Amino acid sequence: MITRFALFEGSVRPGKTEAFRTAVKERLVPLWTRFPGNSDVRVMFGEERDEGAPEFPLILAISYPDRTAMAGALESDVRDRSREVTGEIVSEFFEGRIHHHVTEANAYAG
Repeated sequence: MITRFALFEGSVRPGKTEAFRTAVKERLVPLWTRFPGNSDVRVMFGEERDEGAPEFPLILAISYPDRTAMAGALESDVRDRSREVTGEIVSEFFEGRIHHHVTEANAYAG
């Protein structure tokens, strides 16, 4: 399994945190969960961080069984729409940059 993370590095404009989170949950989550081939969608809002650590008010993680499934999702119409909506939300609430990372999952029982 692989996971593609979207890291929103920066900050939400002052006094806009709840509106930002609501916009993400109401406008983006319904799109992200429709990405074809995904096996899991996780939306994580930053709550705390170490002193001096960069701020990530939002981390999106979408898992896929393989790279082929991920490629199909990235080429889909729903992904195009999510990029449009993300741009609208970012321009209104967020200052920073968004970068993506793909990871291979390895799970171990504790």
